[in-house]
Amino acid sequence: MVYIHVPFCHRKCTYCAFYSKPVVGSQWSVASYTDALIEEMRSRCGEQAHPIRTVYFGGGTPSILPLDELERIVKALHECFDLSQVEEVTLEANPEDLTVDYLQGLKSLGFVNRLSIGLQSLDDGMLRLIGRRHTVVQALAAIENAHATGFHNLSVDFIYGLPVNSQFSIFNFQLVSHVSAYALTVEPGTALAVQVEQGRVVLPDEDEVVRQYYTLRQQFVEQGLRQYEISNFARPGFESKHNSRYWDRTPYLGLGPGAHSFDGFRRQWNRPDGTFEEETLTEADAYNELLMTALRTTRGLALAQVPEKYKERLHRGMQPYVDCGWMVRGDGSYKPTAEGLLHADGIAAALFV
Repeated sequence: MVYIHVPFCHRKCTYCAFYSKPVVGSQWSVASYTDALIEEMRSRCGEQAHPIRTVYFGGGTPSILPLDELERIVKALHECFDLSQVEEVTLEANPEDLTVDYLQGLKSLGFVNRLSIGLQSLDDGMLRLIGRRHTVVQALAAIENAHATGFHNLSVDFIYGLPVNSQFSIFNFQLVSHVSAYALTVEPGTALAVQVEQGRVVLPDEDEVVRQYYTLRQQFVEQGLRQYEISNFARPGFESKHNSRYWDRTPYLGLGPGAHSFDGFRRQWNRPDGTFEEETLTEADAYNELLMTALRTTRGLALAQVPEKYKERLHRGMQPYVDCGWMVRGDGSYKPTAEGLLHADGIAAALFV
C-alpha cells in the first residue's frame, strides 16, 4: 500500500494540525512538488517488493492538484510499482474543487476509483466557523456530480463535537457508500485552540459530544451503514481497504513531505525539509500499537495476535471492561461494544506494557 501526501491547501482549517502549505504564496509550486515526489518515488520503489493493492492521496487537499500533475504522478506510480493488483485508489477532495470538468477529467485518468469528500458539516455557519471554503449547497452538488460522473465508491467526512450538530435530513445517503465521523479535537497551535482559549468559540461539554456521537451513529445505521471502526461506517463491501490495513498494521510506503512509512519493524517519517527520521519498534511498542489499533475496530483484538508473554496480563486487565459491558470476550477475541468503542483509546492505554 502507498500513501501520497499532498501538502497544499487553499487555506488552513482552524482545527487542522496536519502539515500543509497554502497553494498560493508557498515556496513550492505544485509542479516542483510533483518533481520532488516523483524523484522520491523512484528512489524508494525497491521498498515495495509485493504488488500494490491500495493507493491513497491524502493531505492537505489532493483535489488541488491539476489533472496534468496528477497524471504525471499516476504515470510515475505505474513505472515504479507493480499496480496489476490494485483494488482501491482514494483521492481526498474538498467539495469546491469537484467541478463537473474536474470530475470528468479525473474519471478519464482511469486510476482513481474512490473519492473521500470533506463535508465536515451541513451547517453553513459551522463551515465558516471552522474555516471551510465550501457551502452546504456546494457540498451536496459535489456528491451528486461525483455520482453522476461514475464515482460510485464515495466516502464523506463529518465532524461532531461542534457547537451545533449537523442535521442530516437534507443529505442523500443513498449516493454514498462510506461515512467517517470524527470528534473535533482542539490541537495545540491551531487557530481553533486560540479561539477557544480566548473564549471566541465555546465547544460543547463531554456529555453533549457523546450525545452527538450516538445520534450520528443511529442515523448512519438507519441508512444501512455498518460501523466497523470507531469513526467509520460503510455499506457491506465498501469498508476502506487502505485504512483497514493501517489498523491491521500492514506495512506501507509514505511519499511526500510529512508522510509516514512502516515496514513492520520500523517507522519512518518525512520532514518538510526533505530529510527523514525513523524509529525501530520494540516488541512492547508493537504490542501497544496492536492494542491501540485493534480495539478501535468492531472486530476487536484477536488473541492469536497477542504474544504469549502478554496474554495473562491482558486477561487480567480486560476483566473490568468485560464486567462493565465495554468489552465482550468470545471467539478467541476481545471485541468492544458500542459504548466500549467510545472508550477504546483509554482502554488500550490502560493495557499498555
